[in-house]
Amino acid sequence: MTDAILGQLSPGLYLTGDDVDARYSSDWSRSNPCRPAVVLRPRTVSDVSTMLRLCHGVEQPVVIQGGRTGLAGGATPKPGEWALSLERLSEISEIDPAGLYVTVGAGTPLEKIQNCAREAGCRFPLDIGSRGSCLAGGLVSTNAGGIEVIRYGMARSLVLGLVAVLADGTVVESRNHLLKNNAGLDVKQLFIGSEGILGVVTEVTFRLAPAGRERHTVLCGLSSFEHVIALLNLLNRGPGVLCAFEAMWASYYAEALHATQAADPLGAPHPYYVLAEMEGAGANGFDADVESMLAKALEDGVLNDAVIAKSGAESAALWKMREAVGEIGRTFSPAADFDIGLPLGKMDRFASDVQSALTQAFGDCRMIAFGHVGDGNLHIMASTGRSGDLERIYDLVYRLTEGLGGTITAEHGIGVIKKPWLGLSRTDNEIALMRLLKTTLDGRNILNRGRVI
Repeated sequence: MTDAILGQLSPGLYLTGDDVDARYSSDWSRSNPCRPAVVLRPRTVSDVSTMLRLCHGVEQPVVIQGGRTGLAGGATPKPGEWALSLERLSEISEIDPAGLYVTVGAGTPLEKIQNCAREAGCRFPLDIGSRGSCLAGGLVSTNAGGIEVIRYGMARSLVLGLVAVLADGTVVESRNHLLKNNAGLDVKQLFIGSEGILGVVTEVTFRLAPAGRERHTVLCGLSSFEHVIALLNLLNRGPGVLCAFEAMWASYYAEALHATQAADPLGAPHPYYVLAEMEGAGANGFDADVESMLAKALEDGVLNDAVIAKSGAESAALWKMREAVGEIGRTFSPAADFDIGLPLGKMDRFASDVQSALTQAFGDCRMIAFGHVGDGNLHIMASTGRSGDLERIYDLVYRLTEGLGGTITAEHGIGVIKKPWLGLSRTDNEIALMRLLKTTLDGRNILNRGRVI
């Protein structure tokens, strides 16, 4: 069967045997790594179509891979699966600063898109810590969130059009450059957030934002989560527009300082920290307005302390602490990683309940909490140092999530790791509809088999 497929492809379009690098064995979760026997490496949409048509004909299952930066095990091969890597579909084919859109291949790194937009006098406002590694197709197929969701929404809100290839090789061209287009069903929505189980996204047209205005990055220390919410409400009223609002519990902040070997910009510990970024309508008076607002918050007891970045370098140093998750993860491994979605008013209670429950269940469980709190997304990392405890940790935390009306994933997706708990966040009828869509579009079940549902 292998020879029957590969014999119809150019040798430059696949890797086999010892040529298959270990990086194709798993995503960032490092869960159950498995080196695929074959890695398909298309250069064009036509290549993807041909490869899937051939695999479909003999029911050869494939796992779709981009930058493999996911944490849900979705891009990790299973025994018998081939990997379909989109990393070579990395062309930026069109950018229109007037129309505010850019069209890219699925293998284009996020950072490359951001830089291209900047050079054209625009901004691509989707931003996550793995910007140098994650690829456009993965952003779309997982409906990625990240730092600026509070202003610009999830990836779904930034996708104008796309091209996808179905399991049998059929190419679905749902290209679009228009902000408003109500012509029939919006087919592209089928593929956004579907984690590759319905089709392979090969090309995307993203919305851009106008060129960035003056920004201020602020790090604040606070004494309670009530004050965190009060600060969020204050910043939402101005000055300027709130673009990011990241909260860090003291547990995370201490680990971040240690991991980055950075001096504490605030000098003294606080129970909670907020890293916020605001964009002004104009430079005149914006500095003074921000400083005046923070001074008033300090006077009113909302803040314990605050520091404003005075340069791009200082802003980057503050963001380095918030994005130190990878460095911290090395000391926590093996760890259970969570990207919970919760009503804001229940978030601190949830974090406290999780810590208590983990301590009661395991005694020696370490936990840190942080997240995009402005949009209701809380990240937790928990570890006993024993991989055998992970499933029990996941089950405990996800059942607490259900009890508070939250979702088990706000941005990373279900993949393989969270699949057993999907029913805590979706109804039976919703899951049945998901299965119907999967059966209709991939009746032979060759795309990302065993993921999500």
